[in-house]
Amino acid sequence: MNCRIMSSPLSPVIIIPARMAASRLPGKPLADIAGKPMIQHVLERARAADIAPVWVATDDDAIVEAVRAAGGNAVKTRADHPSGSDRTFEAVERIDPDRQFDLILNLQGDLPELDPMVPATLLATAEHSRAELSTLVTLADEEEAARAQIVKAVVSWQDGTATPTIGIPRIGIPRIGIPRIGIPRIGRALYFSRAPVPTGTAPKYHHVGVYGWRRGALARFVELPPSPLEMAEKLEQLRALEAGMTIAVAEIDAAPAGVDTEEDLAATRQRLSGP
Repeated sequence: MNCRIMSSPLSPVIIIPARMAASRLPGKPLADIAGKPMIQHVLERARAADIAPVWVATDDDAIVEAVRAAGGNAVKTRADHPSGSDRTFEAVERIDPDRQFDLILNLQGDLPELDPMVPATLLATAEHSRAELSTLVTLADEEEAARAQIVKAVVSWQDGTATPTIGIPRIGIPRIGIPRIGIPRIGRALYFSRAPVPTGTAPKYHHVGVYGWRRGALARFVELPPSPLEMAEKLEQLRALEAGMTIAVAEIDAAPAGVDTEEDLAATRQRLSGP
């Protein structure tokens, strides 16, 4: 994978897909956490990175109202999208018909403890690779590697990919400072699985489900049918690999805690409630 710096800067936009009909925790984007709906926490943390305009893409009027009440941008999308990637693509086509944005940073609406360094690092990874798609990983311990709920990434790390330090301002949210970012290395994703791969003594990597899409690659992706490996593992990023797309990968220190269950929500409320 070619990891030379691009000759022209990218024009990014952050899209946060959010839907009410989550199977395990319906209505979670509006779940109250420390006096704010969950989607507002995600919105504020994405905006604190100060790297791109931020939009929430949703099929629900109540989510649109909550985002706008918090001073954010929201776009209404269809209700029948099979994945967040499809919703993200519709959203960017609606908000940017003139195609000024050429990089779409696809975050997740159930990450209320998102560190603003996550989108900042995702942008830096996209800027320093020629991959159609970029994503992040963090080291998984033995317990995480064994859990099928945690997706593992098999990564080929490239020598000589240390990148220069990138300035990101310290703004926004209490308890979160955004230091200057230096990506230690960029690799290439070989596979993703719910199984503890690779086998043996090689490190296991926890895939952080955020993506930096080149716009043309996302347009191509949403037109493809689900692939055999995608259907087997129930992981849509495998569709991109089976279609021959290159996925650049950078490592971060820790994965942001997601909210999938009532137990996750209770734990998040406790952590964010303050002393």
